[in-house]
Amino acid sequence: MKVFVTGVAGQLGHDVMNELAKRGYEGIGSDIAPSYSGVQDESPVTTMPYVAMDITDKEAVCKTLTEIKPDVVVHCAAWTAVDLAEDEDKQAKVKAINVDGTANIASVCKELDAKMVYISTDYVFDGQGTEPWQPDCKDYKPLNVYGQTKLDGELAVSSTLDKYFIVRIAWVFGKNGKNFIKTMLNVAKTHDKLTVVSDQIGTPTYTYDLARLLVDMIETDKYGYYHATNEGGYISWFDFTKEIFRQAVAMGREEYSEDRVSVAPVTTAEYGVSKAKRPFNSRLDKSKLVENGFEPLPTWQDAVARYLKEIEF
Repeated sequence: MKVFVTGVAGQLGHDVMNELAKRGYEGIGSDIAPSYSGVQDESPVTTMPYVAMDITDKEAVCKTLTEIKPDVVVHCAAWTAVDLAEDEDKQAKVKAINVDGTANIASVCKELDAKMVYISTDYVFDGQGTEPWQPDCKDYKPLNVYGQTKLDGELAVSSTLDKYFIVRIAWVFGKNGKNFIKTMLNVAKTHDKLTVVSDQIGTPTYTYDLARLLVDMIETDKYGYYHATNEGGYISWFDFTKEIFRQAVAMGREEYSEDRVSVAPVTTAEYGVSKAKRPFNSRLDKSKLVENGFEPLPTWQDAVARYLKEIEF
């Protein structure tokens, strides 16, 4: 199986490429840079084939994919800077990447009869209430530009293809790139008091675990919409921070102890910094994974433990 992966300089694309290598599949990585610009470690992604491609360039996408003829495209590339997407001078670019770029890929996948995986987000919903969102729910009311463009990307895929997996994730962390865990660990080095939002509820997603699931998916024809985050229950960003620091201390890093850095909960309104509105309810129902024979991701607590051993902090 030949698999083309976009966005390999990001957290998820990096791990998908490594998972493909583990299973002996032919993976071709792509991003906009002339050469691979992700983390330089000893993982297979650093030596696997790489093709520079601008997904917003329809002709380039058509030429590249037609020449490579992949069996599957795992589309991880996206504009993910949620607050910057609210700036009027950025919105055309956000749409070009998240909507038009996705449509370009879907169009060629149709011509090649290739499967497509599209990575989406909890932000396609309005985040109201407390009930977990179902993967096949169509009650879309994005609160911000990013969420709207990701929804429009979903619709571009589902209206073009039959052989697709649309996988919504949330609160992503991985080795290759910036994320909440790295931010909290770094901020705690220079601050002895932190305030973290406690009224936004969801579940983290470790890209290493998600990559395994995505490759499991493309080995099947169980197409459709899915939700995929780690198991372990629904939490707030405040709860997440407390567990990150607790595990860091358990690893011998006393600088993250409660004696050294205090973490206080605040409401979204009290925090009051973000340009983009965030959903309060990012609970995603993942039962469809088990119903279709897929192995759920490990608990987020276990994922954090493994992740902290992987990174330097």
